[in-house]
Amino acid sequence: MLEHRHPRQIATVVSADAVGFSKLMHIDDEAALRLFDERRALIVETVERAGGNVFGAAGDSIMAMFGNPIIALSAVLQFQKAIGAANVAVAPDRAMPFRTGISSGPVMIRTDGVFGDTVNIAARVQEFSPRGGVALAETAYSQLMGRFELHFTDLGPFQLKNISVPVRVFVVDFDRRDFTPGALTEMRSVRAGQTVAGGADDLPALAVLPFQNLTGDPTLAYLCDGIADDILLGVANTRSIPVIARDSSFQFRDPSLTTAAIGQLLGARYVVSGSVSGDMKQINLNASLADSSNSRVIWAGRLERGLEEVQRLQRELGGEIVSRLEREVDRVEQVRTFQVPPETLSTWQLLRRGRWHMQRRSSADTAQAFAYFRQAYDEDPNSSAVLNELAWWHLWKAWLNFADREELKIVANYARRSSLMDSLDARPYCYLGFVEILEGRPQSAIDLCRQAIDINPSFSLARTGLGSARTLLLETRESIHQLREAIRLSPFETYLFHNLGELAAAHTVDRNWRDAIDAADRSLSLAPNYFYASYLKAGALARCGRFEEAKREAGFFHARHPGFERKWIEWIPFRDKSVNEGMIGNFQLADR
Repeated sequence: MLEHRHPRQIATVVSADAVGFSKLMHIDDEAALRLFDERRALIVETVERAGGNVFGAAGDSIMAMFGNPIIALSAVLQFQKAIGAANVAVAPDRAMPFRTGISSGPVMIRTDGVFGDTVNIAARVQEFSPRGGVALAETAYSQLMGRFELHFTDLGPFQLKNISVPVRVFVVDFDRRDFTPGALTEMRSVRAGQTVAGGADDLPALAVLPFQNLTGDPTLAYLCDGIADDILLGVANTRSIPVIARDSSFQFRDPSLTTAAIGQLLGARYVVSGSVSGDMKQINLNASLADSSNSRVIWAGRLERGLEEVQRLQRELGGEIVSRLEREVDRVEQVRTFQVPPETLSTWQLLRRGRWHMQRRSSADTAQAFAYFRQAYDEDPNSSAVLNELAWWHLWKAWLNFADREELKIVANYARRSSLMDSLDARPYCYLGFVEILEGRPQSAIDLCRQAIDINPSFSLARTGLGSARTLLLETRESIHQLREAIRLSPFETYLFHNLGELAAAHTVDRNWRDAIDAADRSLSLAPNYFYASYLKAGALARCGRFEEAKREAGFFHARHPGFERKWIEWIPFRDKSVNEGMIGNFQLADR
């Protein structure tokens, strides 16, 4: 029986992708679909009139096949002009431009679509296209030279995902701008066999682009740069990921290039971008984190503030974004490690895999995390990152065992070694601060936590430590401020239940029973078995006169913690031990 072979031919493939479709879907899905359908109709009509065929339409992208690149580019020019006119007729926030990519070469045609590297290359080079423009693979560009009066920019060869050989990319910008930053001319080419920073064996890098000023007020340009500056400095200070220098990343002020192209040019896996919009009364900050290797948006956030507040709290807003970015990068990097066989994990990947297990908080996962951290230590015993993870692991164990002194000695040893390796890493100072807290020296802890915050103002754990130390010293006003700041900086923190438990304790010291109950409730919603929050909640309910609820909570507490001993509360190093006695008395009132 003869093997069935699908027909093959030389063709030119066009890939078109809507810019801003996902963002508009989030704002107004009906309008987004209507606008996309209108523009898709323009593309389909132009393609069919030129003798091409549309295939493989999915989501916000469209693919089309032509007999040669001359016809293909002519069609692209026509439908981009029509889409540009359609965008002029709508409000700026409703405009939907398209990026396009063109590649020529062999394709395989089946009844269910068109396949082959040519199709994949068209989709990949489309990511380099400016909005309303087109990017071409060299196979298409070589057949067009001299046939169009257009301004082409040669970006050089790129190693595209899932394509075995580098592909040279040319870009057409219909406004005749050479949008490649001059200072990056030497960086444009990614030579054969070379990958951008963040490959399988390299540490990933992050670039922060200048925020776009969409306010219409040029005097607010300083604010856009200032926020991006604070984010760049903040991420660099976390020591969690290498950051591309400002002099390089801030040259990308024109949003023409895609995330994929910018990532390739700068050697950055992750790209942070954003905008500032609004008026003189209300300012909206939009920020997003994208993975340049696949152009996926990992995180997007929006902050709304009054202009005076933005100007006054610019650094705090930058810090809030930094905390979220760090967490999302860490989450994605943890997931990436599961695509790598365990025996080939690098030190960086071992730490990320360990952190993934650590955040699950089960006994088995905690043990597995330790195994990964120890393996990383065996490979690089002088790495500050490795020493920090081991310090954190033993600190967690010490906390679970009511300030086990042997564990605290291990924490202090790793943290001090880490600070010697990198004196500008905030983490070891924070961990040493917690050692001081657990050993009953909250005043010393304050100095160490402040040192950590001076290095990295967006380090939420250091603010938690500072708040806890202030509570132990009965300085509740400052304590509550720092704990709330920690929660603001990291609202989805794995250990948020602990922050909220500390907040409940501060309100208990203040005898603010309603707020204590609220904080304890929020803590228990995240960690139902957290004994401290449950203990404080029962006592606060009793002090409010809500005795039935208090008795019920005390019953839950006994059911969940049958081995509870009074010393669990007595050991807490409050400056005045009458606070411990008061907490015990509150619970006894609930437990009558």
